[in-house]
Amino acid sequence: MKNSGNFWGLLALGLCIILAVGKFTGSKRTVSVKGLATQEVMADHVIWPLVIQDVDNDLVKLYSSMDAKTKEIVSFLTGNGVSSDEISVSAPTVYDRTANRYSNEYIATRYQMQQVVTVSSDNVTLIKDLVLKQGELLKKGIAVSNDYEYSMQYDFNGLNDLKPGMVEIATRNAREVAQKFADDSGSKLGKIQTASQGQFSIYDRDSNTPWIKNVRVVTSVTYYLK
Repeated sequence: MKNSGNFWGLLALGLCIILAVGKFTGSKRTVSVKGLATQEVMADHVIWPLVIQDVDNDLVKLYSSMDAKTKEIVSFLTGNGVSSDEISVSAPTVYDRTANRYSNEYIATRYQMQQVVTVSSDNVTLIKDLVLKQGELLKKGIAVSNDYEYSMQYDFNGLNDLKPGMVEIATRNAREVAQKFADDSGSKLGKIQTASQGQFSIYDRDSNTPWIKNVRVVTSVTYYLK
């Protein structure tokens, strides 16, 4: 009877080990895939800095000239449909070329002044058209600098409206990849074990059309395999 008890005890222990191994092995039968979704959108906001610079030996005269040019730029903008609420004018900055000189180089004009008129608007199409009309300012003797520090900036702020649909597409694409893997391996695709949404990224479609954006997201999904 004692030996019989040991036999059944060992048998029960063996069954427990088999079940445990089977559960552990089964938990490893998964496939991890990624799904991509992209969408092309138009920028919905633009920031346009118009930088003007001038030089003169007479600081008062220089300030008066810059002030007149700034008013002409603002008039050009509002006259072409830009709201005054979308326009901001920075304080002028002055650089004295004779200050802190380290050489005896001759300087013809002592003062250099810079001022920036910035447009911040949701009317991207209007601003794009105005950029092409800057020649009207040149006719009035106003040259707008193309300073790299003050480059035009196009943004897209409607990401929240796109997120649900794009995540759905990315997840569906991931499932198609997982299904193909399951079919090729002679398995059946099970439930989702884990899923994570990657970060959304927004970037210019190309350098020539920065107002056209590409939105991209990648989701990572792990499925059970039966």
